[in-house]
Amino acid sequence: MPTDPTDALLAAQYEAFPYPARDPRDEAKRLVVGSPSHLREIDHWVFAARRPASRPLRALFAGGGTGDGAIMLAQQMAWAGRPGEVVWLDRSAAARRIAEARAAARGLSNLRFVEGSLLDLPALGLGAFDYIDCCGVLHHLPDPEAGLAALAAALAPGGGIGLMVYAPHGRTGVYMLQDALRLLAPPEQPPAQRIETARRLWRHLPETAWLRKNPWLTDHLSGGDAGLYDLLLNPRDRAFTVPALHALIGRAGLRLVTLVEPLRYDPEAYLPDPRLRARIASLSPVERAALAEAITGNMGIHVAYCARAADPPAAPDWEDPEAVPVLRELDGAALARGLPADDALPVVWDGLRVTVPLPRLARAILARVDGRQSIGAIGDALAANGVAREAFARDFAALARQMERMNRMLLAAPAAA
Repeated sequence: MPTDPTDALLAAQYEAFPYPARDPRDEAKRLVVGSPSHLREIDHWVFAARRPASRPLRALFAGGGTGDGAIMLAQQMAWAGRPGEVVWLDRSAAARRIAEARAAARGLSNLRFVEGSLLDLPALGLGAFDYIDCCGVLHHLPDPEAGLAALAAALAPGGGIGLMVYAPHGRTGVYMLQDALRLLAPPEQPPAQRIETARRLWRHLPETAWLRKNPWLTDHLSGGDAGLYDLLLNPRDRAFTVPALHALIGRAGLRLVTLVEPLRYDPEAYLPDPRLRARIASLSPVERAALAEAITGNMGIHVAYCARAADPPAAPDWEDPEAVPVLRELDGAALARGLPADDALPVVWDGLRVTVPLPRLARAILARVDGRQSIGAIGDALAANGVAREAFARDFAALARQMERMNRMLLAAPAAA
């Protein structure tokens, strides 16, 4: 049982309002999909599309909540016939009941449930994991560094971690109302009483309140009492800027592989001024990402993939003709048909509109990206239609760079070593 008073309040919150609010009956209608921990992202960003799909994958969801991430990965592994085990870990019995019911509704047999804290991993004897998800947890811990270090210690060589933490600028207005509710609904009050006060305040909140003007927090505000409580009444909630997250990752003996989506963290994507770009070119990757965060103002979370600092860096090989490109939750043929005439793909990230230029052969290439054809096979097909090999190589490289930076086209795991 938690001994820290704030930890006790957190435990009471998630027993009263398991988060996120989910109904197991909805599993028949849809699979909740997101980042981190999408199987295609793990294959690409964590394992650089080099770890064979036939090799069993052990994954841990530390702070699994009501199961979104664990259910997503376990289901994707089951659909793909991928061997391995997904372990859900959380200290909330109420969240476990919901997550177990969701897994049962899907008939998942590759998902195991363990009640406990990620800080107790050594005592739980769960062994090492190839992949660890820690989504929405570190920012609620009394010592995020100790929490991430505990996860890093449970990571197998060559493995990786997917993180999600709150970011400050996109949460403008949240911490003001948290201050207000500490006065109106002190943390010592029962959760039911506190949420009733929060609902009343939200109904009568003046239009001048910054949270009224912030449109980027719809997931919490549309998530019923569990979402409202987690947003405004959580007893411990801190946000991380990009530099703060990068430092936290480094202190845990990890290195940052990527922020998702990478293009969103590149200020050149929406700053065309040549003098500004000249200054941007002199910045480090972390400084560039920090600049993007500061000027866009709409990032409410950061999603990151990390690897052990001791492991040699590896990048997906887009020049390998045997590699198989895949689209994340997109249909290549449909995407090709829907491209604008100028081959410029419009993208919107929480209101931030960016136009991404694509090469001339983008339509022809995307129409053949079906998760089965290799890069070489796509090139052969286009060559049979009169496309020069040099033109294909040039345009495929340009397309791969843009689509990878949007986290939309990735490389699949090889079938075997």
